[in-house]
Amino acid sequence: MRIHIATDHAGLDFSTQLQDHLRTAGHHVIDHGPVVYDAVDDYPAFCIRAAQAVAADQTAGVEALGIVFGGSGNGEQIAANKVRGVRAALVWNLSTAELARQHNDANVISIGARQHSYDEVTALIDRFIATPFSDEERHVRRIAQIADFERDGSLLPDPRA
Repeated sequence: MRIHIATDHAGLDFSTQLQDHLRTAGHHVIDHGPVVYDAVDDYPAFCIRAAQAVAADQTAGVEALGIVFGGSGNGEQIAANKVRGVRAALVWNLSTAELARQHNDANVISIGARQHSYDEVTALIDRFIATPFSDEERHVRRIAQIADFERDGSLLPDPRA
């Protein structure tokens, strides 16, 4: 599987180590930056480029996922979610990593590098990658509603109206 990875300065060490881990597991890893430590770097461009690459690969039929890191992972998730076709999930334990894939068909995982040890991060990513989407009708339906809104702003009718 192709894995697109991006970070800010807080996740740079994890990113570097994890790329080796992922390659050893047989994945093709593409690093979207940064490549050097800069304590005042701006993460949005790195994360958006990784998310764009995931969306482009999936549109082209290439099996791909993304990983973005930051101090908390919140800003990186927000940035990735600005890309059409991306469903980035902030995960903090094995259950959220698994459910992001099973129920939401998340294609990008966001992790707070300052919140976890390297072993925890590795476990979260491995679980995320290994978990397939459930294809349950209710989840397919909900993801389609999100995609509809993303595409043209359409929503289901308000039941309170």
